[in-house]
Amino acid sequence: MRTTTRIAGASIAAAASLALAVGPAFAADSWVSANLKPVAGNGVQGSGTAQVTISGTEVKVEMAATGLLPDQPHAAHIHYGEAARHECPTLGDDTNDDHHLNTTEGGPAYGDIVVSLTKTGDTSPKSGLAVDRFDTAPGGKISYERGRINVTSAVAEDIASGEAAIVIHGVDYNKDGKYSGDTKSDLDPTLPTEATDPALCGVLVAAPAGGMQTGGGMSSTTNDNGMLLAVGGVALVAAAGSGAVAARRARARG
Repeated sequence: MRTTTRIAGASIAAAASLALAVGPAFAADSWVSANLKPVAGNGVQGSGTAQVTISGTEVKVEMAATGLLPDQPHAAHIHYGEAARHECPTLGDDTNDDHHLNTTEGGPAYGDIVVSLTKTGDTSPKSGLAVDRFDTAPGGKISYERGRINVTSAVAEDIASGEAAIVIHGVDYNKDGKYSGDTKSDLDPTLPTEATDPALCGVLVAAPAGGMQTGGGMSSTTNDNGMLLAVGGVALVAAAGSGAVAARRARARG
């Protein structure tokens, strides 16, 4: 009887310790997500989704897209600018009246590069045109995931604010299956404009703290206090129930 009581007490104590220990596993990371849609005027029929998880000054990016120019490098970035409109560009941003939008024309809408979504190596704006380190969209599809991307605290806050945008670049105006044409890129005159013009764009939308993911460009901040109480409560109740059953069985045997 005394042995069983000690076991029941130990079970409750262990559950209480577990309830306290689970706190760090439910750290309050925040995340933002976006629906990627074709940039107006650039002849892309694709679509995609993206999610960015922010943990202090580290971010994790998960992105998928289809309908891109197959087997060609597609530069992709997180864009942000204090003075930007925090949206994707429209044909009203076409300042040279060529009925397409280049990256510079899109700048007032989505801002400058703050993170380059390379597969390996540097992810700073300096790698904005690191063609050899971006996804080549096999079959016109991108499936990208990269974690532990280090950013400044300011950039982390900008992304979490719900005002940054993800832009995938690379179009095929003349439908010849490659980056070509006489018009040169506004970012690098050694490249055709097709190689750097924006293809898909989506604003990384933030939701109120404690919100739950609903898809379609929402975001959430984990309510770790509520989760901790819920998990701890279940563990304590379960342990208490186990202890009570053990005690009853011991009395019956006595």
